[in-house]
Amino acid sequence: MYSATDVIWVLVSAVLVFFMQAGFALCEAGLTRAKNTGNILMKNMMDFCIGVPCFWLIGFGIMFAGSGSFIGGFDPLIRGSYDFGTLPTWCYAIFQTVFCATAATIVSGSMAERTNFKAYCIYSAAISLVVYPISGHWIWGGGFLAKIGVMDFAGGIVIHVSAGFAALASVIFLGRRDDMKPGEPTVPNNLPLVAVGAGLLWFGWFGFNAGGAYAADGLAAYAFTNTTIAGSIAMIVWMLYDWHYDRKPSFSGVLVGAVAGLATITPCAGYVEPWAAIIIGAVGSSVCYYAKYVQERLGFDDALEVWRAHGMGGVTGALLLGILASSNIDKVNASIHQFLMQLLGVIIVAVYSFVVTIIIFKVISAWGPIRVTKEEEEAGLDESLHGEEAYKM
Repeated sequence: MYSATDVIWVLVSAVLVFFMQAGFALCEAGLTRAKNTGNILMKNMMDFCIGVPCFWLIGFGIMFAGSGSFIGGFDPLIRGSYDFGTLPTWCYAIFQTVFCATAATIVSGSMAERTNFKAYCIYSAAISLVVYPISGHWIWGGGFLAKIGVMDFAGGIVIHVSAGFAALASVIFLGRRDDMKPGEPTVPNNLPLVAVGAGLLWFGWFGFNAGGAYAADGLAAYAFTNTTIAGSIAMIVWMLYDWHYDRKPSFSGVLVGAVAGLATITPCAGYVEPWAAIIIGAVGSSVCYYAKYVQERLGFDDALEVWRAHGMGGVTGALLLGILASSNIDKVNASIHQFLMQLLGVIIVAVYSFVVTIIIFKVISAWGPIRVTKEEEEAGLDESLHGEEAYKM
């Protein structure tokens, strides 16, 4: 029997997660250079439009076809032959669809300002077909990681670890931007745009995490509360680091801290007490902040800090679940065994996402260039790829 209340809550959560597309678009557009703003906006919107048919026709079936099959998406979806408790198949499917689009969008920030748009569209389809659905199947669809006890409440591993390490692979494969010196930061072109985008992201994250309860109940309230606490604490901690090291806390910097905290709480939002969210936000912010030294040491040109904030945030949160989870919340208790299972799940998904993304880029590059030319990059992708300017001064 379906629950009208649960259906309404999950559909509202899906709307909130959909709004994250606009949040990512505005954040990325404001954080990058003005000459690439239109390209950033275009990529974020196309992620959703490309991801929807790919996931509905094939990806959903891969993710939820059962432990013995990786095929059969469209027909079972239409027949409604899946069992999602108090939710009809269509309701559960649309919630998972907006999640899939988010996974693709997260990666777009890492490869900003140098990626050929045609190649990017192919990549967006590929991640919606084979990266997100398969890692999702392993943990949420009854796959082998679920069977050994790996837990992920709202996508810290399935989305943030997966997207974060796909972003790392794309950064390594694409190389540095030609018109950026090693270590040179990307200077934001529009901070008010970033502020609105960050607000929409945080707004959408309530649906992202609390919607993971799949019911309008106390568990959703815990996830909602923990999301609020962790994001706030992470932003404060990041500001303190900025103050300590740079003497001047930057707005664009502390927003990265907030995203890091939100990503860190995601896998354990419905498994921990609110007091634990304070620790999770602080630790997540710290790990992601200091990850910049690894990034700088290796010379990664991650334009929008995707690997740091999402990848390392997801890793940290997934591991903290094994340390801080309370069975008083949702039948998962902290233990050495749980921690080791979380570690195994993180490693497998990170390696899978990284390797498959490299393969995807190699296949795409065999058909055509993934990077724009040096001349196109210097002119800006708005003019060279789309023939328009985002700002008319």
